[in-house]
Amino acid sequence: MSNGLMEKLRQNPMAIVVSAFAAFGGFLYGYDTGTISGIIDMPFFLEKYGYLQNNATATYVLRSSDKSLIVSILSAGTFVGALLGYPSSDYLGRRWGLILACLIFSIGVAFQVAATATPLFVVGRVVAGLGVGIISCIVPMYQSECAPKWIRGAIVSGYQWFITIGLLIAAIVNNGTKDIMSYNCYRIPLGIQLIWAAILAGGMFLLPESPRYLILKERVEQATKSQARLASKSVDHPDVQNDIQEIVANTELMKQYGSTSYLDCFKMGPQKNLIRTLVGIFLQAWQQLTGINFIFYYGTSFFHSSGISQPFLITIATNVVNVGMTIPGILLMDKLGRRKILIIGAAGMLVCEYLIAIIGTIVGQSNEAAQKTLIAFVCIYIAFFAATWGPAAWVVTGEIYPISIRAKCMSFSSASNWLFNFALGYATPYMVDEDKGNMGSKVFFVWGSTCLGCLLFAIFCIWETKGLSLEQVNYLVRNSSPIRSAKLNQQLRSGEVIEKETNFVQLGQFPEMSSHTAVGISPKVTDNKHTDDKIKRVSLDAVSDGTDRI
Repeated sequence: MSNGLMEKLRQNPMAIVVSAFAAFGGFLYGYDTGTISGIIDMPFFLEKYGYLQNNATATYVLRSSDKSLIVSILSAGTFVGALLGYPSSDYLGRRWGLILACLIFSIGVAFQVAATATPLFVVGRVVAGLGVGIISCIVPMYQSECAPKWIRGAIVSGYQWFITIGLLIAAIVNNGTKDIMSYNCYRIPLGIQLIWAAILAGGMFLLPESPRYLILKERVEQATKSQARLASKSVDHPDVQNDIQEIVANTELMKQYGSTSYLDCFKMGPQKNLIRTLVGIFLQAWQQLTGINFIFYYGTSFFHSSGISQPFLITIATNVVNVGMTIPGILLMDKLGRRKILIIGAAGMLVCEYLIAIIGTIVGQSNEAAQKTLIAFVCIYIAFFAATWGPAAWVVTGEIYPISIRAKCMSFSSASNWLFNFALGYATPYMVDEDKGNMGSKVFFVWGSTCLGCLLFAIFCIWETKGLSLEQVNYLVRNSSPIRSAKLNQQLRSGEVIEKETNFVQLGQFPEMSSHTAVGISPKVTDNKHTDDKIKRVSLDAVSDGTDRI
């Protein structure tokens, strides 16, 4: 590890720890997804929740309708939960919004553990989904607002990494309980989720609130304390004052362009709010349309139906690939950049999925060599997703929105993710089950085609935002197209381009700041007249001493 990187880590240790811990919210999402994938293939669960398909072999199966409902109904809850992410995070705050989400999630888990029939189990899935949806909205936003800009991509990518770890741990637990012939076969893996929720909620009690959220609520004194804690410096330190002033100036600049209603998310104007909102919504939709959750929701069943022995162990193997290959994505997110990673990932997944479909169709799934090849390309496909679209979608949606409408836009993009998650989760059994569509491996022709859409979307719709503060990202989006954004990004990071617009701060709206003159504010700014409240421009680049800002 280079000395420069170590020095940066020493500058902002608390900010990195806070942002990284928040990523644990992804563990709840991943673990829940992973448990249901194995539970619906457990013998005892099939016997109690399914029907007898074959008397001679005593084979029980779930009806396609029940399988679709049990798996996908969580996503219906998460869709609503994601939309609730805005009021919970903007009225309660990022921290308390997450704590509330953990409580809701725990209630849903309790219902599932207590269930002995489908109705209560489904209700539990819906309630747990509300909690997961709120978490999926708030965590990337909280991370983006607290993490240092030079490592923000890697930090937010940690959310996706924890999702993959959750999937892996769930697969291991499922493998250990699958042969228990009692309700404990699914109650144990489900009940463990209460521990994960308690860890996240307990940690959020101790972590600081987002300074950008506090500035938005005009609580500058609290924001200064929070920023000082994140920067591991005193509240009077010049770096802390510079950071707070930059956030204040940008927040006021955002307010000049309009109010903060839901309607403002869909207005164009110089802020390009409409484009930003739609990019976030469709980016999360395309992430689901890669087909990745076909493997993580129905992978065990798919491997079983393909004649592959030990489907539970194969599921563990695919999850190991998912966890391991997310690490290169984390390391490269702030090196290659968001655009390149998304483009490379879409191209790689496209090729793998078409090959899986062609091999499964021409050779057949009963051939042992074809089975091994299928598993290999599924693993390569997962590797491409894990290193690219898995983390990058959350990184981009966590940083492209202006502070004034960030919570609302994050709720829209997260809701989009869960809406498509629900739709695909519900439709998949009807596409692949033998008594329905019976597509088998041919379903990968569908996923390959959607990855072509992902590739085109990444090329034409994603700005390059690596290495920029959230305030610089706003300037980049306002003044460049996605295709030309890499050039302006480089100019911003090198200092060749400095924002030309004058930021305004009305100190009357921030009375706490009257006790001291923040760095960058002209001392003669003492009244509230709009024309006299011009401040000296706060550079959106790193300050001249080379210190990295949060």
